[in-house]
Amino acid sequence: MQLWVGLGNPGAQYALHRHNVGFMVLDAIAETHGFDPWKKQFQGWSAMGRIGGERILLLKPATFMNDSGRAVGEAMRFYKLDESAVTAFHDELDLAPFKVKVKTGGGAAGHNGLRSMDAHIGNAYRRVRLGIGHPGHKDRVTGHVLGNYAKAEMDDLADMLGAVAAEAPRLAQGDDARFMNEVALRLRTD
Repeated sequence: MQLWVGLGNPGAQYALHRHNVGFMVLDAIAETHGFDPWKKQFQGWSAMGRIGGERILLLKPATFMNDSGRAVGEAMRFYKLDESAVTAFHDELDLAPFKVKVKTGGGAAGHNGLRSMDAHIGNAYRRVRLGIGHPGHKDRVTGHVLGNYAKAEMDDLADMLGAVAAEAPRLAQGDDARFMNEVALRLRTD
């Protein structure tokens, strides 16, 4: 079994924040692949389903971003999973908007959700980095991350969410390179 975690903050007021793109991706995956309804579990919301032959638990921690690792650790202990079974979907300042990259391990790069996960479970889990772009100056980072996507970005956001959900079977199979390539091809604009 795999545990796919979307990082974000609970509550309607945060729903369209760039920081919540991890939640958005999990919603798209659940809908595209016919997961069970979301239920309150593991200090968050979870949905069970299958992608290809893989059983996957989607988890959106309700602990707020800075304490996401608590919910992830609880789900891992319940299912007796190790870090290699975990994939975190999160916003990434250091990637251009709507670019998608995958890596395993590494630092938190100032991301409090990743920092919390590292503290609770270690850092050898896979990360799906969802580009939100950098606002240009560090003083503007918080407002950018905690700001809503602009109306002009909604089509690109929907395209990225759709591409990640459509190519999720490659991620489930562990073919990260093919996943990134296919997502990029789907998002290529001519």
